[in-house]
Amino acid sequence: MKKGAFKKALCGFIGFVLIVGGIVFILYYDKNKERLDLAREIANYGPRKGVPRSIEDLKRAIAAYEKLQEQHVKDAAQTGVYWKILGSRFQDKQMYFEAIEALKHAIEITPNDETLHYLLGLNAAYAAKSAYDYGGEGAIGARALGYFNLAEAAYLRSMEIEPMYNQASFALAVLYIYELNRPEEGMRQLVIYMENRSGDAGAMFMMARASYMLGRYREAVDWYDRGIPLAKDNGQKAEAEENRRYILGLM
Repeated sequence: MKKGAFKKALCGFIGFVLIVGGIVFILYYDKNKERLDLAREIANYGPRKGVPRSIEDLKRAIAAYEKLQEQHVKDAAQTGVYWKILGSRFQDKQMYFEAIEALKHAIEITPNDETLHYLLGLNAAYAAKSAYDYGGEGAIGARALGYFNLAEAAYLRSMEIEPMYNQASFALAVLYIYELNRPEEGMRQLVIYMENRSGDAGAMFMMARASYMLGRYREAVDWYDRGIPLAKDNGQKAEAEENRRYILGLM
């Protein structure tokens, strides 16, 4: 090989080595920089200032960091309890719109609490009664329907978390039968409810009402016949007897 060509090849090889070496150095530096940044971040929570220089220092820093995380979790859980209590207080005072907002915060912190979803549905159903569309469609407008839809979604989510949550299934039946004019769906929820509450006269009277809404008069009378002897509330019993007589008159 000629001297000029050899020199040219040698320069090319050295240049290639320098480029590869530079890439390796950059990657190595970036990787170590990430580790160093992580160490500095952990050190901020450690018992000693500065980047951990030993395994023991790093262990102490991690332990302190984990302790801080646990405290954050405890604080968040306590905050969820606070919002739940606040929502219940608002509900007791019939401040349903405020209760909804408080319960939304509680659900964000503890989303798998079936009781929170049930309470949200209950307050949304109450709020719909006062959700007027001022200057719009009136009391049964889009705003009221939005709260009824929120109540339905919340009850369904509550039962998704806990399928045997009887209060949610009963409340959903009330919503379907008395508010949304969907008696067949209400009856299905009552069937679920009465699997564990077979002697509930109130549920039987609701079945009677739903049967009446569907034009099943004989079925409605049968439900009244089953529920009236079990009714403990005299007012509820008297109303059921009156409804039964009315349906018999239609028949």
